[in-house]
Amino acid sequence: MMNRIKFLAAVCCVLAVFTACENDTKSKIEELENRIEGLENGGNSNTGNDTNQNGGNSNTGSDNATGTANGHGYVDLGLSVKWATCNVGATKPEEYGDYFAWGETEPKTTYDWSTYKWATATQKEWGWVLETLTKYASTVDNKTALDPEDDAARANWGDSWRMPTKEECEELLDNCTLKWVYSYKGTGVAGLIVTGPNGNSIFLPAAVYRDGDILYNAGYGGNYWSSSLYADYPYGAWRVYFRSDNVGRGSSNRCYGQSVRPVL
Repeated sequence: MMNRIKFLAAVCCVLAVFTACENDTKSKIEELENRIEGLENGGNSNTGNDTNQNGGNSNTGSDNATGTANGHGYVDLGLSVKWATCNVGATKPEEYGDYFAWGETEPKTTYDWSTYKWATATQKEWGWVLETLTKYASTVDNKTALDPEDDAARANWGDSWRMPTKEECEELLDNCTLKWVYSYKGTGVAGLIVTGPNGNSIFLPAAVYRDGDILYNAGYGGNYWSSSLYADYPYGAWRVYFRSDNVGRGSSNRCYGQSVRPVL
């Protein structure tokens, strides 16, 4: 009888050790999977245990806002301004949102000189640039940046928000880690994950742009307006652009429809 008791006790010990090892193995596998998922979502391997002082959200993805303003989320990237989690007209980071001509505050169906708000009557009639624009032409009014009433971010999201300046866009490109992905968090939407010096991230979907009534190459790249006029070519405004193999800055015709990502 005593031998049977000893045998059963030994079996129980073995089962306890096996169960503990199995649980430990599962825990390590789950931890590894979380780390891999974090890396795929922007190079950040935090798994939800860490919090930040701005909003209590973990740094597990660019759509985890560190705060809100006027009902719209923002992310503190460790830069001079805070960047919105999504485009104007969108409710999620992977949504393209609305398209705006530079200096206009509402989306429309056709984006060219004939429909551009600040084109002259001759330009609207002929549909291309024949003379100086009526506003933000530098030689006409010496303006090199949008007035608040012509800022699409401010007009649609409220006074706390605005479009970024040329300098703020350059700060974003020059101080952040940029990573192209073909499917952001499994959504099938391509774009750029931008990770700031503090490890927080935003996602810029590859919404490209509209010319006339055509949406060009959606998913191929992104064009994002700044609030700054392109001084050397006043028919253009300064923008950030990116493709799968290239990120840059330069001008676009102001009549094109492009994305707006607000800042605080």
